Amino acid sequence: MTRFRDLVIAPLNSDHDRAGFHCHVDTFDHYIHKQAGQDIKRSISRIFVAEQSGNSKEMLGYYSLSTLSIELSQLPENLARKLPRHPIPAALIGRLAVSKNAQGYGIGRMLLIDAIKRTLSVSDQIAIYAMIVDAVNDSARGFYEQYGFASLKDSGTRLFLPLKSFKKNPDYR
Repeated sequence: MTRFRDLVIAPLNSDHDRAGFHCHVDTFDHYIHKQAGQDIKRSISRIFVAEQSGNSKEMLGYYSLSTLSIELSQLPENLARKLPRHPIPAALIGRLAVSKNAQGYGIGRMLLIDAIKRTLSVSDQIAIYAMIVDAVNDSARGFYEQYGFASLKDSGTRLFLPLKSFKKNPDYR
């Protein structure tokens, strides 16, 4: 991580060079170039950007964060039977991407931990049962699974992890 020091994660703003961001996933590039600003304006999602302190223009990575609910039937039976019979509140990391030039330096992990910390702080004020992620490919699935995420039932790409898993781990607080 010596190449990228003093990293800051901040909300996406007009100073960030969105057009200059490129990762290995075209849909993520397209999203940050064309759609992210509209999603923020419409309160569909919030975007957070990894940048080097003193260089807020270059985006080293980003993630989107929003809310959703999941049907009880999507959860494993051992969890579902302990919960009320209505949709369960969750936080969605819809996209998490790292710039081609910044991959391999732990920035993805840092972005994930930041998303978890933000969600945990909000969960003290509003009920959120789990973090949900959409794994775009097998590599992304492996990334999330190493942190304990598991597949939702009948979902090829959607993974989840109950927030109580994070609350037990002091690294996330």
